Amino acid sequence: MTVTYDYTGRCVLVTGGTRGIGAGIAEAFLAAGADVVVCGRKDPDGLPAAGGRTASFVAADVRDPERVGALIETVGERHGRLDVVINNAGGSPYALAADASPRLHAKVIELNLTAPLHVAQRAYGVMRETGGSIVMIGSVSGVRPSPGTAAYGAAKAGLHHLAACLAAEWAPKVRVNTVVVGLADTGEASEHYGGPDTLAEVAATVPVGRLAVPADVAAACLFLAAPEAAYVTGASIRVDGGGERPAWSDVVRSQFRG
Repeated sequence: MTVTYDYTGRCVLVTGGTRGIGAGIAEAFLAAGADVVVCGRKDPDGLPAAGGRTASFVAADVRDPERVGALIETVGERHGRLDVVINNAGGSPYALAADASPRLHAKVIELNLTAPLHVAQRAYGVMRETGGSIVMIGSVSGVRPSPGTAAYGAAKAGLHHLAACLAAEWAPKVRVNTVVVGLADTGEASEHYGGPDTLAEVAATVPVGRLAVPADVAAACLFLAAPEAAYVTGASIRVDGGGERPAWSDVVRSQFRG
């Protein structure tokens, strides 16, 4: 069975949508017929395209509330509507909590928690009369320990809670949901997970045997934003391949093998 969605005539904004998971999400909505706007701090080398159509781009730093306001206004001027927002922009460098500077911690929290709030707040100002859907791109770092990216994990945990709060405040006109993404291959996974030699070992810790790819996350976004999911709000969908096998299970299995 193939599941298809028709977003023809609908406008979708994907923050951080020029590469990685964001680009994959943008391509999925383009393929479904949507008018897609992506944003980023810098002009991209290329734009997401699918189905013979290409996303448009607006330069915006989502950490700046004024730029976020201008972004939402630009989308309205171009398309006359805003139906779906995918709050995807985020990320963090690896830095042990004891060594990272206060400035780094503040910037990570600003990008991964405060910025999505600004975007959602501005989008709600447009959507509250016509209805709409906001999807937060969360992370398993926000639901289990995240050593090396503690501020990022804390921010994502806050993002998950924020989505639930906004869903309760803004229902029934605007739905807010979260996709909790597991270990993912975004094209830069080799460097993030310690190099090509360890990538397969990392993937093996996932029960389904591989890392998530952008299309996996996009599929969840298509569902959550669709009219067919009109009763779904305040939900978190884990796209993590079954989670991560705990280290103790390897110890136990080795004992039985012995």
